[in-house]
Amino acid sequence: MGKQSVTFVLDHIGLSEAGVPLISDVSLSLLPGTMNVLLGPTLAGKTTLMRLMAGLDRPTTGRIVSNGTDITRLAVRKRSVAMVYQQFVNYPSLTVHENIASPLRVAGVNRTEIETRVREAARLLRLEDLLQRMPAQLSGGQQQRTAIARALVKRAELVLLDEPLANLDYKLREELREELPRIFAQTGAVLVYATTEPTEALLLGGTVMTLREGRVTQVGPTAQVYRQPANIDAARVFSDPPLNELAVSKSGPMLTLVNDRTVPASGPLAQLPDGAYRLGFRADAVAIGTSLTSGLTFPGKVAVTEISGSESFVRVEVGLGVWVCLAKDLQVWEPGSDVEVSLDPARAFVFDAAGHLVSTPAMAKSA
Repeated sequence: MGKQSVTFVLDHIGLSEAGVPLISDVSLSLLPGTMNVLLGPTLAGKTTLMRLMAGLDRPTTGRIVSNGTDITRLAVRKRSVAMVYQQFVNYPSLTVHENIASPLRVAGVNRTEIETRVREAARLLRLEDLLQRMPAQLSGGQQQRTAIARALVKRAELVLLDEPLANLDYKLREELREELPRIFAQTGAVLVYATTEPTEALLLGGTVMTLREGRVTQVGPTAQVYRQPANIDAARVFSDPPLNELAVSKSGPMLTLVNDRTVPASGPLAQLPDGAYRLGFRADAVAIGTSLTSGLTFPGKVAVTEISGSESFVRVEVGLGVWVCLAKDLQVWEPGSDVEVSLDPARAFVFDAAGHLVSTPAMAKSA
């Protein structure tokens, strides 16, 4: 596949409707041949931001620049862009072959080149034996692969994938997560992949952009952002199950919790100045049913146990909210059961009163 070299820039992009901000002051610089993961919960603004990138909507403020050219006002049909949605879209009256070839025919590409590109895309997406079928004869996964192949053959400078694997079976989803970055890297396209799943973001790698309420909260290498979220919003976005949180106030060697319980400041908290902090800790940092030799312990009642493969996620009401604890086995605690949960502050992210990161488990380990 032919390579391109296009840098795609969002320069202080904003979008408002009826005075309500939907996207707020987003600035990004995306390089050719890169995997860029847009990670955020439902209604965070991922699709809205992608529509702005594609030219389907126009920003209220800011500029969009492609390879040094301002394309903010350029119509979508004049842009080199391809987009694949979660809900696959194929032409029902065309074969798989013709669905994939359709953007090339519109662009006036010659027949030989069309055949070459279609066959290559079909091979990459395992559609060779399905090219003469109609969409109604395909499974949902096959239809989505057809839509992805149609985006691939365009050789667009910008490829936008909006949760494209959500409706596929597990095995195919895993395979395509590995293949897509390599496939699109070969073209030199700028690839933006939207997902709600932190695990998917980690599997895809590349660069992640965490998005919350229309704001990009952090940009960086995916594994690095996961290990060192710059702020509590990025940590919340990059935690599944949800981030457990605990507000504390430090005064001298002691911590005061929101229920007025006082405990010694240990771990990274012992070295911090007096003030208000918020601990954020993922499910694997909480022990259930076993007290730690050092740390914070809380009595609680089990709300529900969720079995996931060889692990169990246990949601426990601790009087400070519901925390999610990870158990490395298939134990099931009955709802209402009395348990004890333990938290080691050295395994918690620590954020200041403004929500900025001041300490991570990795920082504490190296201190």
